[in-house]
Amino acid sequence: MESRVSVISIMVKDEEAAGEVNQLLHEFRQYVVGRMGIPYRERGISIISVVLDAPQDATSSLSGKLGMLKGVSAKTLTAKTD
Repeated sequence: MESRVSVISIMVKDEEAAGEVNQLLHEFRQYVVGRMGIPYRERGISIISVVLDAPQDATSSLSGKLGMLKGVSAKTLTAKTD
């Protein structure tokens, strides 16, 4: 299956969800190129950007699972690199 480069932007509004977010990222670790996390204490949220090189179904699966977590929002931007 064709691999694509994607960025998933994650906003964690509920600190209780942080462990679940990290567990999901660990499950998809073979696709992760890099990640950056920013705690925005003034707003009470954490912002995480994750770069993936993965088949579209893996990217969609991770993004969907993240978005189903309470207190978590996730959006994906994908580019075909051919």
